[in-house]
Amino acid sequence: KKQAEKAVHQKKEQSKTKCRKARRRHINLVTEFNHRQRKNIWLETHIWHAKRFHMIKKWGYCLGNSPTEKSYRACYRAMTKHCLLQDLSYYCCLELKGKENELLKQLARLCSIDTGLTFQEACCLSGRFEGSLNLYRADRYPEDMLGPVTFIWKPRDGSENRQLWIWVHPAVKQDILRELKAVFQCSEPEEICIAEAVTSSIQEEKQVEVVTSRGNKRKKENKEGEKAVPVKKIIGDGTRDPCQSYSWIAQTTGIVISDRSMEILRYRLIGPLSHSVLTETLKAASVQTV
Repeated sequence: KKQAEKAVHQKKEQSKTKCRKARRRHINLVTEFNHRQRKNIWLETHIWHAKRFHMIKKWGYCLGNSPTEKSYRACYRAMTKHCLLQDLSYYCCLELKGKENELLKQLARLCSIDTGLTFQEACCLSGRFEGSLNLYRADRYPEDMLGPVTFIWKPRDGSENRQLWIWVHPAVKQDILRELKAVFQCSEPEEICIAEAVTSSIQEEKQVEVVTSRGNKRKKENKEGEKAVPVKKIIGDGTRDPCQSYSWIAQTTGIVISDRSMEILRYRLIGPLSHSVLTETLKAASVQTV
């Protein structure tokens, strides 16, 4: 009788432990992933790289450093004959909005025509090509270099307001951002809604912890029941405190500087078949004019 009761007791204990498929449900993985990237932000391709690369923590991100397998020949073959894709989403994107004349006037103080292209180059100003240059502190050329950047203008739409995206390395992002805010005199935050996102995410994590502490159930208690899946939230990035503002406006000129890091992804395609891959992957949408 004791052996039978012991067997029944063991069977009940074993039934409480969930199988691997149940433990790896999407509702649990997303919550776990959001919790694990508090200090080091993951890229969109992190799961793919984590299975095939040795990961390192740099500049506030978790990046793939070297492959676990001998894939150097395969990468070289792809670069020379096919197509190789690299994830450069850890590069930070700074967005500038305002009048074209005012943007060019202040940006000219950060670069020099002696180094090559500037923001006023005709081919780049039209938005057809991407440009690259070195940024310096305002009116300090050739001293006090900030770092190299790449930029692209949004094509003209008939108005005098333009939109410019500047891509900077995360190591020099804060210095360049401070210099841009000082040059354009953008000190007032345009929007302050980061705190709400932070509090909501913290409340969501507390709710999950309360539910899991009651028992083995890991489901969220809400109206939708099992269909409720938490949305992946990336608050801030590896170079910015989530409690800080991400957009600033100048009261005199109306120029707006926004930090679009981890909002606009960036990929690099290398190889002779890069254009073929893009044309096969991206399909042009039909534009309907009313």
